[in-house]
Amino acid sequence: MRRFSADYVYTSEGAPIANGIVVTDDSGRVLAITDDKALLDPNIERHSGIIVPGFVNAHCHLELSHLQNKIDKGTGLISFVKQVIKNRIDTDEHILEAMQNADNEMLKNGIVAVGDISNQAISAEIKSKSKIKYHTFIEMLGFHSSKATEVLNQAIQLKEKFASPKSITVHAPYSLSKELLRQLGKYCKNIENTISIHNQECEEENFYYRYKKGVFTQFFDDLGIDTSSFKAQSKNSIQAILPFLPENQKILLVHNTYTHLKDIYFAKRFLLKLYWCFCPKANLYIENKLPSINFFNQSPFPITLGTDSLASNDSLCILSEMKQIQNSFDTISFIEMLKWATINGAQFLGFEHELGSISIGKTPGLNLISHFENGKLSEKSTVTKLI
Repeated sequence: MRRFSADYVYTSEGAPIANGIVVTDDSGRVLAITDDKALLDPNIERHSGIIVPGFVNAHCHLELSHLQNKIDKGTGLISFVKQVIKNRIDTDEHILEAMQNADNEMLKNGIVAVGDISNQAISAEIKSKSKIKYHTFIEMLGFHSSKATEVLNQAIQLKEKFASPKSITVHAPYSLSKELLRQLGKYCKNIENTISIHNQECEEENFYYRYKKGVFTQFFDDLGIDTSSFKAQSKNSIQAILPFLPENQKILLVHNTYTHLKDIYFAKRFLLKLYWCFCPKANLYIENKLPSINFFNQSPFPITLGTDSLASNDSLCILSEMKQIQNSFDTISFIEMLKWATINGAQFLGFEHELGSISIGKTPGLNLISHFENGKLSEKSTVTKLI
């Protein structure tokens, strides 16, 4: 049995507990949360700062970890994608080493669960042995409708190479056909299949969907992709794909860098189980722009946080993402952000019964955040994994 105490305990469920004490068994299962002074004995592990639940990284690409420092910053999404394609091929040994280092980094940074995108099976063994809980999203890309069935069958085969939990998803509006969305909907009809989609990472995506013009036209030509079956939609990409998404699945819309207020209001029309995910440091790395996060207060859908990959970030640290949001949006409270970083992500991934909040019976992991001042993070704030 262990007892942890700090200046405050933030459970992600209720008000902060001053001088709170969290009691766990040796496996990390929470047995009690209290501020009972009778428990102030010499065996309590006392800390300066605040105790919070383990973080949930709702969006990552572990298999791109070997691309750290290989992609130029601030060149825009299309240039970023081209550089990923160019630099992605490497030896299995190097890729595996980089993924293992990334997994270790996330663990050190207090991350207890990850929603991870996979296009191949190379990360399967690392995930199965990790102390972090992973949900793997098998990602489908297929812009031409005639290949939709083939792409889905390939994803189903790849899915079998991963231990549970896992599901099949699509990459982004600019890399799918309506037929592929229909095939995904049929696949989802009678099973649980959580979905994660990159959404509106650049304004060019919206422009292409509205007019079938712009830089994406040259991008597809450069890759030899036939776009003859795609017709201009006269609407932003999110508005074009939402009607085709299944109502019976949780759906994460990731990045949302160029999601407009009208898009958010449009999303409210549908009976979809939507979640938003922000990866602010990656947004700055790729497009040098942040989503209009305050707009999303007009939405009833929960918000989560992710790091994206080391191809588009210098670290895999949810605390760093929270710092970036606080520095850019000072009206967003720490308590609100903490829910994004913990319980909301756990709920999306289906891990809320064991992770996401400091609650009796759960094994959420405990993080210590230092240099926490007047209810806010500071530039000196760091995270230490306690258990």
